[in-house]
Amino acid sequence: YGFCGHSTHIASPTYDIVMEMEYLDMVFNETLRLYPVTGRLHRMCKKDIELDGVFIPKGSMVMIPLYPLQHDPQHWPEPEEFRPERFSKENKCRTGHYVYLPFGNGPRNCLGMRFALMSMKLAVTKVLQNFSFHPCKETQIPLKLSKQVILKPEKPIVLKVVPRDGVINGV
Repeated sequence: YGFCGHSTHIASPTYDIVMEMEYLDMVFNETLRLYPVTGRLHRMCKKDIELDGVFIPKGSMVMIPLYPLQHDPQHWPEPEEFRPERFSKENKCRTGHYVYLPFGNGPRNCLGMRFALMSMKLAVTKVLQNFSFHPCKETQIPLKLSKQVILKPEKPIVLKVVPRDGVINGV
């Protein structure tokens, strides 16, 4: 089991190796689409505006509901299915810029987005180099979410963790 053609026993994943992992990017994008960290974004309306016949006065707080937006079958065919290929280079252009917003968009998107994504990719790569994960009888499948401000599973995620080849590298 290798990452991007590299042995799973390399000392540590590097920035360059992680940047080559296109499928890992697709998996993270699809995961953040299915399970956004927050359920909504808030923006302050800077001027009076009318959208589709609805008047929004300057100073109003506008809420963007991420979970429903990123699960809308109008934009995401089979929205509850985990399909990383939605974010392949070939398919990315089929989705509008404003229907996938895990970190917001435009000049007010999350400042820590690149750092967060790279940190998660490096951590996941390192963990998967050394361990495999398997569902247990206690594992809730399919995963059910408690829909609050921050999405979280209704029940704890229980997995069996198995070291790969009995060797743990640089953890």
